[in-house]
Amino acid sequence: MSSTRKQTQLRLTPDMLAAGKDAAAARGLDFNRYIERLIAEDTSGARAAGMAAAQKLIDAHGGFLDDLEADLEAALVAGPASPRTPARRDRGAAA
Repeated sequence: MSSTRKQTQLRLTPDMLAAGKDAAAARGLDFNRYIERLIAEDTSGARAAGMAAAQKLIDAHGGFLDDLEADLEAALVAGPASPRTPARRDRGAAA
């Protein structure tokens, strides 16, 4: 019984191999499946489509995201008793 899969060899630095294995594990994949998925995403256009969508989001809402990040950083620096700390909303309250 022969396999349709072919074996290849990759030469990676130890740091790149470790990073790849960590990324694969974080996604619940073995290293070979992770590499296979990266290649499929890259060659199918899925990665490019995702990057284009992310850029559209940044273009449309980048200012809001920058302001939100600045407010959160200021709240962290000022501490919990600061008047700049955003008010926490009770999601369980009736409207």
